[in-house]
Amino acid sequence: MAITTTVLSERAWSPDVTYHTPGDAVPDALILQTSTVAGDVEGDAVAVRCAYVDDANAGFFAEGETITDSDPGLAEVTVFTGKIAQLIRLSREQFSHAGTSEQLAASVTRAVTRAGNSAFISQVAPTPPAVTPPAGLINVDDLISVGTVTDNLDVLVDGLATLATNYSVPTHILLAPDAWAGLQRLKTGIDTNVSLLGAGTTEAQRFLFNLPVIVDPAVPSGTGIIIDKTAIVSAVGPVMVATSEHAWFSADSIAIRCTWRFGANIVRPERIGLFTVDLEEGS
Repeated sequence: MAITTTVLSERAWSPDVTYHTPGDAVPDALILQTSTVAGDVEGDAVAVRCAYVDDANAGFFAEGETITDSDPGLAEVTVFTGKIAQLIRLSREQFSHAGTSEQLAASVTRAVTRAGNSAFISQVAPTPPAVTPPAGLINVDDLISVGTVTDNLDVLVDGLATLATNYSVPTHILLAPDAWAGLQRLKTGIDTNVSLLGAGTTEAQRFLFNLPVIVDPAVPSGTGIIIDKTAIVSAVGPVMVATSEHAWFSADSIAIRCTWRFGANIVRPERIGLFTVDLEEGS
């Protein structure tokens, strides 16, 4: 007698786990756009240790003079990870309906991306001895406080100069939607409606000081972050989607589970700037 196995059965009768690269599954996730991915992870106990060097000073030496030894600092930063997940229950009839799988895929992508962005930016730091979920960017100690933008962009000019002094090479500026709106309301003068950023009948291009601006609701209201992605290291696992008819077998329902493990840490917080936008100015 032949044995019926999940290998030989139709896919509806065989619970599957599918793995998707984050770049394909959640391409808009901020952690992929604004950090340096240093490793792949799976499991709660996994942490990625990222090595880096604190440069030693170089100097002048006369011809024939003995060059003294340098002592660069060998350091590391540990990236702990956390897992976000979503579980969906559908009746078998709904699951088999035409178009359901495509709509669910889009929904899961949106949900995972939003949750991941919020955690990456503003997750509260865990209380020791807990190490996960890891703190979001704005909750990491020793970031550079740039100040508050009021009626001009001078604060950002000075902030970028400070970051450059710390050898930061900014790659992006992250902004809350209302912070971007506040910047767009800044005018070139007191008695004019001409925006500093060119907003008006044509939407301003999302650039500040030649840096691409990413506007995302995950950034807290009125907040902006100047990012040097080389100063942020991350560990990102695959997006895993599993389907099973066993979890709610008695209800003739299908379970769909999506999980994604990731984490990030800032290697050099003095190269990341945090600022606010006065939302009352220009309104």
